[in-house]
Amino acid sequence: MSGITTHVLDTARGRPASGVPVTLEAKRAGGWAVVGRGATDADGRLRDITPPDFVLHEGEYRLAFDVGFYFDASGVESFYTEVVVSFVVRDASAHYHVPLLLSPYGYTTYRGS
Repeated sequence: MSGITTHVLDTARGRPASGVPVTLEAKRAGGWAVVGRGATDADGRLRDITPPDFVLHEGEYRLAFDVGFYFDASGVESFYTEVVVSFVVRDASAHYHVPLLLSPYGYTTYRGS
C-alpha cells in the first residue's frame, strides 16, 4: 500500500503525542500545495492525512507539525512552535512513514516502516 503516514511520540512524557495538527504539502510548479490535513489520534498516529482519492506521485513533500498547539494544550513551555519535515518520494508505489520524536527542546525524525 502506498501513501504517507506519521506518528508523533512525546519523548519527554514517554507517551504518544495526541492532538498534534499536521499538514501535508506537495511541491508543485507554483510552490507548495496543501494535499492533506489532520491531527494525531490517541496513539499519536495519523494514518489518513490524505483524502481517499489522493494519488501519491514522485516528488518533494513536507509535513508541518503544529507542536506549539500541542505543547500549549498540554500546558508545557517549549522552544518550538512548528516542526517541518521535508522529504522526497522516489517510488510512488511505496509507503512513506515519517515519525517525529518530540520534546519541548528537541526533536528527531526518520523514515520508518
